[in-house]
Amino acid sequence: MIPRSPDIIYMNKLLWIFLAFVSGAFLPIQAGLNSRLGKNIESPVFASFFSFLVGSIGLVTYILLTKQTISIPGLKETPWQVWLGGLLGAFYVTVIILAFPKLGPGLTFGLVVAGQMIFSILLEHYNIMVAQQNPINLMKVLGVVLVVAGVVIIRNY
Repeated sequence: MIPRSPDIIYMNKLLWIFLAFVSGAFLPIQAGLNSRLGKNIESPVFASFFSFLVGSIGLVTYILLTKQTISIPGLKETPWQVWLGGLLGAFYVTVIILAFPKLGPGLTFGLVVAGQMIFSILLEHYNIMVAQQNPINLMKVLGVVLVVAGVVIIRNY
């Protein structure tokens, strides 16, 4: 293994920070497009289905072009509850398709971020599905309170 310099590690982290930010920025665009699809075909559930279908085609294309591999033993040994991630993704996309036109992008994604923040600090605190435990502290609670306050402000003004 080749040792990595701190500069390379830092740049790698910056790249992932940027990509995470961009992926978050794409969520309202995705929601708007999926909501429009749901309205056009008169079915939010089918809109969610087609969103996943197009995404799956994109992933299959990427897998084939980059010659990705898979661990068949790992696939066979995967606990059943891990597969619930797909159901949670379908639930999320479908709810966003339904909520986006009723609440608007600001409130919809303010609530999404608030929910993510609250559950993220709980998962870290109780060491559930995380790399390392990270207890809840006053600053984290303040951060969540500020996010929720932002949602209230967006909703009322």
